[in-house]
Amino acid sequence: MNSVPDSQGARVGVVGLGHMGRAFAENLLADGLSLTVFDRKRDLIPPLAEMGAVAATGLAAIGECEIVLTSLPDDDAVASVTDALIPRLGARAVHVSTSTISAGLARRLAAQHREHGQGYVALPVLGSPDFARRRGLYLLAAGASADIARVRPVVEKLGRQLFVIGEDPGLANVMKLAGNVLTAATLQSMGEVFALLHKSGIDPETSYEVLTSTLFDGKVHKSYGGKIVHGQFSPAGLSVPLAAKDLRLALAEAELARVPMPVAAIVRDRLVAAEARAWSGLDWSALGKLASAEAGFAE
Repeated sequence: MNSVPDSQGARVGVVGLGHMGRAFAENLLADGLSLTVFDRKRDLIPPLAEMGAVAATGLAAIGECEIVLTSLPDDDAVASVTDALIPRLGARAVHVSTSTISAGLARRLAAQHREHGQGYVALPVLGSPDFARRRGLYLLAAGASADIARVRPVVEKLGRQLFVIGEDPGLANVMKLAGNVLTAATLQSMGEVFALLHKSGIDPETSYEVLTSTLFDGKVHKSYGGKIVHGQFSPAGLSVPLAAKDLRLALAEAELARVPMPVAAIVRDRLVAAEARAWSGLDWSALGKLASAEAGFAE
């Protein structure tokens, strides 16, 4: 039976070594944690093994860990890994999911872990892989207070600030989805405004400087506004299809709660329009590229 008397010295596993998961693993290794890593794309494992991580050949090795961090793209991927992981994990192990998934799935996974004497903490994050690399993420935690307390010394190493949303793990995912709705709506608005100013004859760099240095100087305006103005839509921090997925999940939660979200619905359609242009590999700031193209500028 696994136990976690001291999470600082716990064996930690990371499953999912995409841009975000790799940043998590690199930072935890830099802090000297004992780390085991796994990804179905085996070529992502060796670079971390060279840094000192134990390379897992499958989830059986991850099952030896006391804290398991997963960074996976959607509900199906998270459910598939969790279903395979639960029988391999020891009692008192804690699964920390950083994925943006539905609140319903988060609650179901928490119940499954409880049945096996394990913990589950939902930990979606606000911020891009660039934020993750420099530990600038905002962490949204929800789950049993005892489970959060046990993993807190480890997960706090991943970002700048941890917010405890509540004991219901689904609430952390609702909070993350709400944040992504607000970001997507901002990207859509910025794309429209920059297209208007450009077509009116104002230099894009001037537009960016005026807007982001005055009333609109938030992190989203500055970071994504720069991507739009400079056409830097690749590599994707959050790809267009994943952003569309997040808006779809948010709208599903809104329907359940009977909360109309007309702006979110429009922005989701804009993301689908970007997919229709074969821009699935681009960052979701490509909403600005779409606004520019529809204003008559060359793509």
